[in-house]
Amino acid sequence: MEKQSFEESLAQLEQIVTQLERGDVPLEEALSAFQKGMVLSKQCQDTLTKAEKTLTKMMTETDEEVPFDSEEAGDAT
Repeated sequence: MEKQSFEESLAQLEQIVTQLERGDVPLEEALSAFQKGMVLSKQCQDTLTKAEKTLTKMMTETDEEVPFDSEEAGDAT
């Protein structure tokens, strides 16, 4: 099974939420959809966390990656 993109997972999660909010889904199907939604939610959160970590790093003049905040904190003292 090929891993979905973040956008595909998010769209599928939105469909599940809409379906469950309508309330016209049989219980067994609702439970299955809820479980799938929880998995999708975790995958999306993991993707966002990784993206945030990537974006909060910057390169020093010697091409070392450092957290963005650490250099700012050094300037404040």
